[in-house]
Amino acid sequence: ESLWTSIADGRVRLRIDNSCPQTPITVHQMFKESLEKYGSLNALASKKNGKWEKITFSEYYCLSRKAAKSFLKLGLERFHSVAILGFNSPEWFISAVGAVFAGGIVTGIYTTNSPEACHYIAHDSKTNIMVVENQKQLEKIMQIWNRLPYLKAVVLYKDSIPERHPNLYMMEEFLELGDDIPDATLDYIINSQKPNQCCVLIYTSGTTGKPKGAMLSHDNITWTSAHCSRAGDMQPAEVQQESIVSYLPLSHIAAQIYDLWTGIKWGEQVYFAEPDALKGSLIDTLKEVQPTSHMGVPRVWEKIMEKLKDASAQSGFMKKKILSWAMSLSLERNLNCSSSSDLKQFWTRLADYLVLAKIRNALGFSSCQKHFSGAAPLNTETLYFFLGLNITLYEAYGMSETTGPHCLSGPYIYRQHSCGKPVPGCKVKLVDEDTEGNGEICFWGRTVFMGYLNMEDKTKEAFDEDGWLHSGDLGKLDKDGFLYVTGRIK
Repeated sequence: ESLWTSIADGRVRLRIDNSCPQTPITVHQMFKESLEKYGSLNALASKKNGKWEKITFSEYYCLSRKAAKSFLKLGLERFHSVAILGFNSPEWFISAVGAVFAGGIVTGIYTTNSPEACHYIAHDSKTNIMVVENQKQLEKIMQIWNRLPYLKAVVLYKDSIPERHPNLYMMEEFLELGDDIPDATLDYIINSQKPNQCCVLIYTSGTTGKPKGAMLSHDNITWTSAHCSRAGDMQPAEVQQESIVSYLPLSHIAAQIYDLWTGIKWGEQVYFAEPDALKGSLIDTLKEVQPTSHMGVPRVWEKIMEKLKDASAQSGFMKKKILSWAMSLSLERNLNCSSSSDLKQFWTRLADYLVLAKIRNALGFSSCQKHFSGAAPLNTETLYFFLGLNITLYEAYGMSETTGPHCLSGPYIYRQHSCGKPVPGCKVKLVDEDTEGNGEICFWGRTVFMGYLNMEDKTKEAFDEDGWLHSGDLGKLDKDGFLYVTGRIK
């Protein structure tokens, strides 16, 4: 078996070596392990009529099996895709897990995509079943359905169906469709799955040419969920059940690995934000949930910063003065970790207790132990603003092709402006370094993807002859192995 493939039913050689000897497992094996430990814990929480409705890991697993049987009933073929087009929700997660259980490949589509962009992905991934959130998304699919030869059915999970249409189902009726499929039939498919086969497709945004479908294997998903999250100090539920808020697009690898797959691995409780989260309702959800860990892209952290600055500008002279005093003390302490005088430490702690803790609480971060930022570099202003609130933003770095985070910062691995170190078991090297030590960042490890679906040439281009994945990003490494991303080659 080669290290890469570009066909949906291909298999790859896993990058198992002494630094990375863990036994590979499938998504179903990962879920079963968690089920034994966390079955009775709450897994997913979503708001219905102003109240949080929760389901446990046991219920989540049963619903995922139900979905898998219904996908089979509707004619999902092995290594064909279930495409999901909608905002984060329990239905998104259950459809994704069910698709993998049934031997399909889960493919997220950006909710902002045009009908044509949806058509490209659905056609390229041989989508058999499309799961859509609402009327608006359904209309896009209706426009292109007759040009999708593989599409057999569409499932709608939010709105009700405007008019009956053959092969269009509401989520509730969809989940009952497969009731007559025997458990043995599903188990046979589940047990035939191998860790080195594809189960997830992530389409890169396609800034250059057509979007590319990055194929991720079971091992990519299960290994990354286990090891990258621990590098960022995410806790297993037997130590502390993490709670997180899911709001970033699940068609992007960052949210999918952080919210969905890692959530299953460690028994986390996932709360779903409202669809208008990024237009302003996110903070309300954070305040209600008080998550233990939060991930944002730089723009999200910038928006929170802008909101706070506006609020501060509206407040009186004294309040402004006190806030800027408290923030400057906190920033100074966080920038020079050296031991300052006892008196200074006393004032810093007092400022944190009287002023900053209240602000963190108002943001929904009073229980939050870890704040992550990924997908693009953070600017210094944002970094320093949050250090002033006594919040350290841990930067992560990777790409769709590395199942998300290949390098990570966390409570024990942190250096300013760096995106941390490669996760234990993963490697980074720089090639074609210049005189300043900047070179192209290349990746090796169990996070590295299988290849681009139906694009053999592009897949070959991504790897060098030794199998290292080339990122197209420039970076430098310091003497302690911390990585700094410094630019882009192309």
